[in-house]
Amino acid sequence: MNERVPRELVEAALSAARQQNTDVATVPLTTIAATAGVSRSTLLRRLGGTRAALDDAVRAIGVDPGGRPPVRERAVSAAGHLISERGLGAVTLDAVADGAQCSLPSLHTTFGNRDGLLAAVFERHTPLLDLERLAESPPASLESTVREIYRALVAAFLREPRVMPALFADLFARPDGPGSRMFRVSFPRLFASFGSVLLPHVDAGRLRPLPLPLIIQQMLGPLVVHLALRPVLESTQATELPDVQHSIEVFTEAFLNAVAVPEDAGQSPEFRSTTTTETEE
Repeated sequence: MNERVPRELVEAALSAARQQNTDVATVPLTTIAATAGVSRSTLLRRLGGTRAALDDAVRAIGVDPGGRPPVRERAVSAAGHLISERGLGAVTLDAVADGAQCSLPSLHTTFGNRDGLLAAVFERHTPLLDLERLAESPPASLESTVREIYRALVAAFLREPRVMPALFADLFARPDGPGSRMFRVSFPRLFASFGSVLLPHVDAGRLRPLPLPLIIQQMLGPLVVHLALRPVLESTQATELPDVQHSIEVFTEAFLNAVAVPEDAGQSPEFRSTTTTETEE
């Protein structure tokens, strides 16, 4: 460590960076001073009058002080590209540190461990945040709600880097692999978002009173298969696919036909009669 910089100031800088979820270089000196329990002028005096001494001291213990995009941003981006290009198995902390041009201690400081990094990647590259925003202000009608969910799912699946396809591929190939662990860590938030959006329609009688996991699977299953096969089908001359927006409309209608209570889905009288008979039985 730089002998001019006391250890407690380095620890205060690292603590302030963790609290703000950013790099040391982007944390204001006033914040570092407050964390250390001193004034800004005292901090500068103990640093020898220059912030560069603090950055050098942080670097000396193996942590990148930053000044570029934060380590979190660079690491999540690097991990996303690794997943897209080589699969989840390629995401080691060493590989991410190399891709993000940061040190291993920086990754440990920012994410804790590999699972913490993968959870951040899941949040960034899956529809989790979009669904949480949708849950905060959902559309009034069931049809619009379903359509917006499909739009969020499609956008996440097609977004570069292609993390979602690789995630599902790993999940299907290795039920106990890293893809499964990513889902287990983030599933409570994902499940809560789906529940916030869909369960009010169950309670209002617009959706069948099915277990929420089955409703989610009815929604995800056909779409995931379609999006996984779409690149292959688009490369052949044997079939002509509708564009993505039209496909969203088709899947919205299909989901409502399958799961919505007939009166809300606008089904025929014959369908209503059959459904009522089945329910009574």
